[in-house]
Amino acid sequence: MDKILIFDDDKSILEVITIIFESNGYIVEISETSHDIIQKVTDYQPDLILMDNWIPNIGGVEATQLLKNHDEFKKIPVIYVTANNDIEELAKLAKADDFVAKPFNLEDLEEKVAYQLKQKKQA
Repeated sequence: MDKILIFDDDKSILEVITIIFESNGYIVEISETSHDIIQKVTDYQPDLILMDNWIPNIGGVEATQLLKNHDEFKKIPVIYVTANNDIEELAKLAKADDFVAKPFNLEDLEEKVAYQLKQKKQA
């Protein structure tokens, strides 16, 4: 069973995404801060991460870069989720594997998650 770790400080988004993904058979863990991303990923060992840009303490770009610069965790797919106009640029800067703009279509998000998990298994 695939595990998803979601970094977002918006409780309503966290609730919706958690319900959707759990009903699809994923195990979901959430975090409202990202400064301790390496510790959280070490503890939880997620198969995929959803990362918000505007998250307290260090922000999504820096948190994703920390993860992607870490040998043990750089292969974990990260999908960047944010309402910024320059989301594509931010996702590239962060070294994210994909991105979804907020407000997002849940089907798009589900498809991107499934695709990234499939890619990871084939790698």
